Amino acid sequence: MAKARPIKGLSPDMRFGDAAARTVRVRAQELIDHSEGVLDTSSIQRVHAMRVASRRLRAVLEIHRACFPPELFKPVLREVKDLADALGARRDPDVQLASIEEFAAALGAGEQAGIALFADRLRAEQEEGNRVLADALERMRHSDLPARLQELADSATTPEPAVEDVSAEVPDVPVVDPADASAEVPDVPAAGPADASPEVPDVPAAGPADASPEVSDVSAAEPVAVSAEVPDAPATDPPAGRPALWDLPAQPQAGPAATPLGERPPRPPRPPRPAPARPDADPAAGADLAPAPTRTGLLRVLRRSR
Repeated sequence: MAKARPIKGLSPDMRFGDAAARTVRVRAQELIDHSEGVLDTSSIQRVHAMRVASRRLRAVLEIHRACFPPELFKPVLREVKDLADALGARRDPDVQLASIEEFAAALGAGEQAGIALFADRLRAEQEEGNRVLADALERMRHSDLPARLQELADSATTPEPAVEDVSAEVPDVPVVDPADASAEVPDVPAAGPADASPEVPDVPAAGPADASPEVSDVSAAEPVAVSAEVPDAPATDPPAGRPALWDLPAQPQAGPAATPLGERPPRPPRPPRPAPARPDADPAAGADLAPAPTRTGLLRVLRRSR
């Protein structure tokens, strides 16, 4: 396989478009150089070298697709693909014929006839592929593919921006001498403390003796008897037929007697409970035949029975 040509001046610091243009130029020239004598069937290595160069050029174009205008990139890429397919149609029978000839050399005379028949079929495919390749080369020359590849590479190159001379646009500013600047500032006389003193008028200080005549003497007011201002109200007599409140006798207070603090008031006595009637009592006599058992007596009987 033919080795790829080195691309001079390619560095990682350069612009992507510049790297694409430089790479496309080298790979396109490599393809054109390997097209010399490619239709000669006696040397199959030329077809192989040109086919490898077409595949390298196609890979470079697809990698740097973003650097090229679409209207220029798509037709060029399609034509490079067609050329690579034509080279493949010629390359396949070339490789098969080389393998058959090497295999036939190791066989006997009785087997040479069958190998020769199969080789004739491969030679026919080789000639057909050679015609396809010739048509592709003719289209390449007719469309001027080398010039279009150079145009595509130039479209990816970014022109350097022109640096304008900005120094002429800046006006000259005269340098001011410090000695000349001092004369522009007028002399301002410094104001001393003696000049500012006449502006403040003298204010006489007021002594305590001057303020005393302004306060007038206020005589102390004597207390006025208020009792004389309240007139005596005449006592009103109660109406006729009604005694006065102070003439009524004291009424006893109704209700329980007051209980001293902290003591309970006495409970009222409970009324006696009537004795329950007994079944053996004689209602006509009005007296019981036997005394009714009490609750205490019943409890005692129950305790003894345990």
